[in-house]
Amino acid sequence: MTTYAELTQQILDYTEVSTDVLTSTITNDFIEHVENRIFREVDLDVFKSNQSANLTSSNAFISLPGGSSPTPESLGTIRSFMIYPASGTPTRTFLEQRDVSFISEFAPDRTSTGTPKYWSWWDHNSLIVAPTPDSAYNVELAITRLPTRLSSSNTTTWLGDNAPSALLYGCLAEAFKFLKGPAEMLQLYEGSYQRAIQELAMEQQGRHRRDEYMHGALRTPIKSMNP
Repeated sequence: MTTYAELTQQILDYTEVSTDVLTSTITNDFIEHVENRIFREVDLDVFKSNQSANLTSSNAFISLPGGSSPTPESLGTIRSFMIYPASGTPTRTFLEQRDVSFISEFAPDRTSTGTPKYWSWWDHNSLIVAPTPDSAYNVELAITRLPTRLSSSNTTTWLGDNAPSALLYGCLAEAFKFLKGPAEMLQLYEGSYQRAIQELAMEQQGRHRRDEYMHGALRTPIKSMNP
């Protein structure tokens, strides 16, 4: 487990410099860069979220749901898009993702309505569905988003608690790039980060997403010498 204060102090200790060189503004940038890097390199369940929204009758567009969470800055990907009627039997239907050009070709007349079948990103803030909804529909979006960052006002996070080595070594790689330190030190910490992130990925994307009842216990092949 690594808190914000512990991580920032470790960065100073490992690089053997003071806050006159690595100010809090600079180390905060290191942390942000590494959090974003981990977010994009490993599919962690802690990054998953489900948001609710509503489609409006005769309106093909929907803004990103959730108010300040997610925002266009924190939203990474949309994992799935489901709709169900606002009244009556709440039977959920998955929409298929398509490109905007497909949406425009499939539904060139947006005044023509029906049950939506497809969705696409329209711009930075909104999505488009086709056909244009013939009534109001409830929406469930499964997304990935960056959780609240590690900072002086948010001193602990899942990454700090569960992947402290990945955070530390990633920050040290950033630090030695900033300090223009010895290439071998940068290589050392980049390699340490890669090992830590591989272990995290194996745990979260491998063992975390299987159970022994369905798949059996994981077995590691062991080489044996021929007699």
